[in-house]
Amino acid sequence: MKLDLPAPAKINRHLHILGRRADGYHLLESLFVLLGFGDRVTLAKRSDGAIELLHPLHGVPKERDLCWRAAKLLQERTGCRQGADLGLLKNLPQGGGLGGGSSDAATVLLGLNRLWGTGLKRADLADLGLRLGADVPFFVGGENALVSGIGEVLRPMTVPRAWYLVLEPGVPVPTPEIFADPDLTRNTPSSKIAVFSEAYGKNDLQAVALRRYPQIAGNLAWLSKFGDARMSGSGGCVFAVFARETAAREAWAVKPPGLRGFLAAGLARHPLARWVDD
Repeated sequence: MKLDLPAPAKINRHLHILGRRADGYHLLESLFVLLGFGDRVTLAKRSDGAIELLHPLHGVPKERDLCWRAAKLLQERTGCRQGADLGLLKNLPQGGGLGGGSSDAATVLLGLNRLWGTGLKRADLADLGLRLGADVPFFVGGENALVSGIGEVLRPMTVPRAWYLVLEPGVPVPTPEIFADPDLTRNTPSSKIAVFSEAYGKNDLQAVALRRYPQIAGNLAWLSKFGDARMSGSGGCVFAVFARETAAREAWAVKPPGLRGFLAAGLARHPLARWVDD
């Protein structure tokens, strides 16, 4: 049996850094929104217990690959003796702030939990996901959410349906580099917002990324002609929000040659949200 599954992108409508723990992890508060565009993950069951990558990422050893690690964690947690061939079609840029690797890992957890019949609940998969990366529990959670802590505290939030024009910088932006910058704001007060606010918040990582990567600044300047454009995550993708699909497509039609990106509708739920019980 073979599964061909979506691994949707996310954008951060805002991202605030509230502080830093003694172990170096940053405390954040961010509104994560799922997009109807992303990578594709294929899973095929093996009887020999091996976990094999069909499309290894260039320069990434197998033991560091998030999809491979997700499969091994689930295997070890459940004692499952089955294996899997893991395929990956990358549509999202690495180091783009769209959660691509985390989403891929979450899709592996959700997909293999069903393919192998391991029967873990959503909270169990989220706990495994947190061992892989701070964004993985969000994708396992299955819905748009206000994310806090180091990524493990999720509060579901209803976000009005919208379209997003996303531009890629053309260069990967290493997350550790941005978070380690001495000029990074790390003391933004918690918002404690209860409902979605269109104009609320900012991205505390944006100023650092713009200073380090002029390509991001150029993309943001063009997008800002259409409204309140922002950077997602630690960059370098930037986005603008449109209430209507027609307006988003009109903006896309006048995009200067050479700018890369995509259009996507916001999602209310992860396509695999119902694949696991709460």
